Amino acid sequence: MIDYYSTSAEFYELVATRHTASSGPPLTRVLTGLDVSHGPVLEIGAGTGRVTEVLAAALPDAEILAAEPSATMRAMLTSRVARDPDLRRRVTVVDGAAQDLVLPERLSAVVIFGVAGHLTAPERVTLWKRLADRLPDGAPIVVELMGVSSPRVIPPVMSLRETIGRQTYEWWIGGEPTEGDAMRFTTTWKVLRDGRTVREVTDSYDWHTFDVARLAREAGMTSRRITEAGGRPIPEIGVLVK
Repeated sequence: MIDYYSTSAEFYELVATRHTASSGPPLTRVLTGLDVSHGPVLEIGAGTGRVTEVLAAALPDAEILAAEPSATMRAMLTSRVARDPDLRRRVTVVDGAAQDLVLPERLSAVVIFGVAGHLTAPERVTLWKRLADRLPDGAPIVVELMGVSSPRVIPPVMSLRETIGRQTYEWWIGGEPTEGDAMRFTTTWKVLRDGRTVREVTDSYDWHTFDVARLAREAGMTSRRITEAGGRPIPEIGVLVK
């Protein structure tokens, strides 16, 4: 298992807060009213637990299985769950990457945000089959699409700028095609004080591009794409339905 996040984990909450503000409402809309009697709702790649909180609020009767392979991220996730009495009662935090995750026999739904592109197409096909075997008919797999359906050059751009105390944090991200359907993304966090960069943290990872139609073909499921919530554009979300 490759740990994609520990290098820059100290900054992750800055991105996660903004991400959840945009992706939380459409995810809530997809999940509200879902029958959760079949089994727990599985979140693959739970990160620091921001989306976990959205799941718990949207599905107040659901048991949630939150899987996160990064020990650093999982520490923050466990801390978030432990300090909230409702989450503490309903959320089980487990180690495990999507490729080798130990699954319960039955699931009511699955949420996969920020993960699917870390898997090759064969790995995704295997995962969809394992999930489908545990889901009832009509149950959703909700996937974050990330807005990159095929490899292309993305020049480095500042995607976030936040100030905490006397320091300002900038997040720069860019990408370029590598082999086949993959891109290599490079991210740099710049920490500035008094207008001067005092520290930089750079990391890179490969991402296999896809769109919701491709995922549906891999999974043998129907699909739909959500691009707005409350009349406002959002990061793309795909819903696969068994």
